[in-house]
Order: sequence, then structure tokens, then C-alpha cells
Amino acid sequence: MTLHAEIRVTRGEFDLSLNLAVEPGEVVALLGPNGAGKTTALRAISGLLPLDDGRIALDEEVWDEPPRTFRTPDRRPIGVVFQDYLLFDHLSCMENVAFGLRARGVDKHAARAEATRWLDTVGLSSYARSRPRSLSGGQAQRVALVRALATSPSLLLLDEPLAALDASTTLHVRAELGQHLDRFPGHTLLVTHDPLDAMVLADRLVIVEHGRVVQEGRPTEIARRPRTDYVAQLVGLNLYRGTASCTTVTLSEGGTITLAEPTSGPVHVAFPPTAVSLYPEPPSGSPRNTWPATVTGIEQHAHTVRVRLTATPAGPTTLLADITPAAVADLHLSPGQPLHASLKATEIHTYPV
Repeated sequence: MTLHAEIRVTRGEFDLSLNLAVEPGEVVALLGPNGAGKTTALRAISGLLPLDDGRIALDEEVWDEPPRTFRTPDRRPIGVVFQDYLLFDHLSCMENVAFGLRARGVDKHAARAEATRWLDTVGLSSYARSRPRSLSGGQAQRVALVRALATSPSLLLLDEPLAALDASTTLHVRAELGQHLDRFPGHTLLVTHDPLDAMVLADRLVIVEHGRVVQEGRPTEIARRPRTDYVAQLVGLNLYRGTASCTTVTLSEGGTITLAEPTSGPVHVAFPPTAVSLYPEPPSGSPRNTWPATVTGIEQHAHTVRVRLTATPAGPTTLLADITPAAVADLHLSPGQPLHASLKATEIHTYPV
């Protein structure tokens, strides 16, 4: 069974129009900036927000098709994990997990036994009678996950499931969540703005900007060939558009870049910040992709330092360069400082627009 969603929703001046398909056993991540329409799409699929137009169906089982059909959330075989978990504070962990089963008519004793079994799968059987307020963020996330899974849903919806966790907890819980999703036979839709969550957990990414799908594909393909500035920033690449003639690309924003291999026509030009080297003076040998540049920002990124630059009209108007802390010290970097940026042609990737 395939989940097909043709979502058309208008709220004020915002218009959401996107098509989604999720196969059994597949994890699809809906990724985009704040205000892109991710949560609106999730609310429509879950039944919390009726469509204005379009269709949502699990194979031939139609959930929403205005104006004829609309199934309320309780009549859709879904499980939801919210960003802030939304556990019932007045119920124990066991009763939280059993809640969905009881709501579907399962006997109290059978529901509690099943809930205890699920808590055991995430190592929380000893917390069965504890209230949510006594749990850590990671423990609460696990309870929310098994509460959603306990009813054997056809569709699992994850709304920013790791956003409320601290950095040290996130690493462990993300790995654990990935193991559960690998075993889940149903359809999974993950809504997130965190590219790492999407890259690690999802089989396929759907990128949404301004209510529209701008790119979709497997994580490796998205990372290798971004098609918008937002996607390029997510995966940490410099991205430009231009027109290629032989080994020269004339950029749409002005300037040129020289390639190692000839190509032609409208292209995207992408390269990692590690391909950019910085020098206080013009480098010897005068490589073709060398431009005067000015430092506009300096950011610490794990074991490297990301330098934001503006270049002269001869090259790209903006550049990202990743260098070592030692190089920062050698260059005495500070905002407004003039430098020379050099790009290795062999690390430039081009692909059709």
C-alpha cells in the first residue's frame, strides 16, 4: 500500500501545494525552513487540517478528498510523535502507551500488557508506573515513540521528534530511533528542519520552500547536487548558477569560474568550502580561480572554522571557506580583512540546471 498525498491548503496569503508518496517500510523526510509548510502538510495528513483541494489516500482508502470525503484523525490508522511529546501528565508511562489501544477498544489488561512490552523494547519497563514529569527528555521521547507504535499504525508521523533534546542526548536517541524505524513495516513521514536528522534517518528527502517542493531524492543525491541556495546551505556547499562554454562558466550573478573539464549550457556549479584556500597575498603560480576577497564572517564549526567572504566582480560574489584554527591564527583573521581566495578546479562539480 502506498500513501499518496496531494495537498492543497490556503491559509491567508500562504498557499501550500505539494505532492507526496510514501512506500511501505520507507522513511521520507519533509525538510525545509521555518514557514515552508512542513507542519501544515503534517496537520493535513493527520486529519487536523482539512484540505481545500487535492486528495490523501492509503492505496484506495481515501482519507480526505474535498468536498466528498473527510476522515477525522481517530479514523485514520496513524501514530504521531510530537516535538514536545504531549504525554499525559496525569497518567503513568504504561497508561500513556496503553491509551491508544484502549481508545480502540482493547481490553484494559491486554492494553497494559502490550504497553509494558513496548516499554521494555526501549529499556523503560522499570518506569512503567512513573509519571512523565519524572523522565528525562530522552526517556520521554522514547515513551512518545512507543505510544505511537503500540497501535500498529499504517503511517507514523514524526514532527521534529528530536528538537527538544539537548545535544548529548540527541546523538544516542537519533541512533535508537533509526533502529526502530528500520524495523517499522509501515510508512514513515519525518518533518524536520534539521538536515542531520533527515540525512541519518530518511531513505528519501523532500525539500519544501514557500509551500512548494523544490527538490527530492535520496540523501546522497541531494547532498551532491543541491538545486537551491537553501539546500546548498543545508549540506554545506557553495552553489552558483551560470552558463558554461568549454571550461568557463559565466555566473548569473557576475564573474566567472574556470572548470577542469569542459561542458556547455546552463549549469549549477557546486564545490565544498574545503576547496577554497585563503592567502594574505596572491598565491604563486596565479591559478585561474583566484580572486581578491573580504572577510564578512567567522564561525567555529566543530574542528574547522568557516569563513564567509565577498569576492570581487571577477569571481563569485559570496564564498564559504573552511580552514583550520591554525590557519585562522596565521592569517590573523577578522571581519573586513582583505585576502585572496583560491579555488581548486578539480573539486568543482557541475550539473544541468
